[in-house]
Amino acid sequence: MERALDELDAHGWFSGLRRDQSRSRADIDFVERPGERWKFHPIADWTDRDVGLYLKKHDLPYHPLWDEGYVSIGDRHTSQRLEPGMEPEDTRFFGLKRECGIHKIG
Repeated sequence: MERALDELDAHGWFSGLRRDQSRSRADIDFVERPGERWKFHPIADWTDRDVGLYLKKHDLPYHPLWDEGYVSIGDRHTSQRLEPGMEPEDTRFFGLKRECGIHKIG
C-alpha cells in the first residue's frame, strides 16, 4: 500500500475505519495526518446498522461470511466467527492485536 501511494504521488487516502469496531478505534478523527499524507475516515461514526442500511438502500451486496458469524473479515488465517463470550474485535488476529498494518500507513 505504501509503495502504491508513493507511485501514485497520493496526498491522501480514504479508509473505512469505524469507531465502534474496536476500543483502539474509538477515538479516530474524520481526518488525520499521521505522516506526509492525509487520511480520511468518512464513515467513522457509522454503526453496523448504518452500514447495513446503506447497503440495502443502494442495493449493494454484503459479504456472504456475515451470515456465518464473521463480523470482521480479514485474511483467512486470522479471521474467526463471533462466538458466545467474544467481543467482535476478538474475531481478528485471535484477539492478540487490533490492526493488520494497513491502517498504520501514514
